[in-house]
Amino acid sequence: MRFSSRMSGVRRSYIREILKVTQNPEVISFAGGLPSPDHFPAQAFAKAASEVLTDCGPQALQYSITEGHPPLREFISRRYKETWGLDIPMEQILITTGSQQGLDLMAKVMLDVGDEVLIERPGYLGAIQAFSLMGAQFLTADLVPGGVNLDQLAQRLRERPKIFYAVPSFQNPSGATYDADTRREVARLIEESDTILLEDNPYGELRFKGEDVPPIRAFMGSDKAALMGSFSKIASPGMRIGWIAAGPDLFHALVTAKQASDLHTSIFAQRVLHRFLETNDLDAHIAVIRKAYGERRDLMVEVIKREFPAEVRCTEPEGGMFLWGELPKGVSAEEVFAKAIERKVAFVPGLPFYVDGTDNAFRLNFSNSTPERIEEGITRLGACLKEVLARHASTASGCQCDAGAPLEI
Repeated sequence: MRFSSRMSGVRRSYIREILKVTQNPEVISFAGGLPSPDHFPAQAFAKAASEVLTDCGPQALQYSITEGHPPLREFISRRYKETWGLDIPMEQILITTGSQQGLDLMAKVMLDVGDEVLIERPGYLGAIQAFSLMGAQFLTADLVPGGVNLDQLAQRLRERPKIFYAVPSFQNPSGATYDADTRREVARLIEESDTILLEDNPYGELRFKGEDVPPIRAFMGSDKAALMGSFSKIASPGMRIGWIAAGPDLFHALVTAKQASDLHTSIFAQRVLHRFLETNDLDAHIAVIRKAYGERRDLMVEVIKREFPAEVRCTEPEGGMFLWGELPKGVSAEEVFAKAIERKVAFVPGLPFYVDGTDNAFRLNFSNSTPERIEEGITRLGACLKEVLARHASTASGCQCDAGAPLEI
């Protein structure tokens, strides 16, 4: 097969490959970034789908406009206004087939082969894939307590990357969140540069500790930011409905790219989702999810403190779906993963979230596990970690890790 040269630089999704292993029901998986199916409003969606087919079946089953179902875009616009005071007109909101398509479209309209993209370190695997497919070169800025390292960000922006891609709230994979001061400074630095901010916010409404913080876009007075969102984590991932909000010039380019990609996102799914949003209390539904995820996060943190070796440090996020762990230097997460699979427990080694080969970190998902499986799975994983670290005792003894302290990112 004469594949395009761009395919040689793109790896298959590490996580999707791991999920094949976890199809065995005996495997306790903390690998996938999956919402809990316990809280999918299946009956409400069934009712919404029936009503849509009854009330407007022919329109729901026909082709539609690329930009998306206008009432759904109006709902998103209104929610931005009511929640954050953000004035984003529906004419600047493009419905996408999940947030991942937003990344794909941005890569297509912004990047030529060899262009530089700035990402967080560690960074979201789906973004790394989308930008790699367009031949991007990567710059990185570390995540530190409070958000992105601002000194590094300022330095990298001087290299004039086309895009700075950031997930400021409960980042995937680290769970890190930018505080308000960091967001304000990021906004200032972006406005003084010629880089576009691509702000992704799929987890922002899943906060269960601390105070809500507005998007970086709220601190900006220009159109130098594109803001992505998704209904996957607060309604249903299977609907595959996200969006990207952008200024007029970028918006028109994104619409053109989407027309070439898939014409439009499923109008049936859009209408069903909008009917669900019209006839149900979304905030009440999100409150239920927040409570459940907060309880699972707290349990996972508690069992980690009890079962993991002191040299292994983990974040304690205020929301989202993930914990991030760091092993002593010289200990490979791949080695721990191999041992964990033997004990029928899975997680995601950190390697695919880095573009520099770093391999002493790992991601754990807490949203898609019952309390019983969290207790058992983390206990098994703790035993694996103790076994691997014992084998590395000679090198681990020189580690300067702050034993027992949470990892701050």
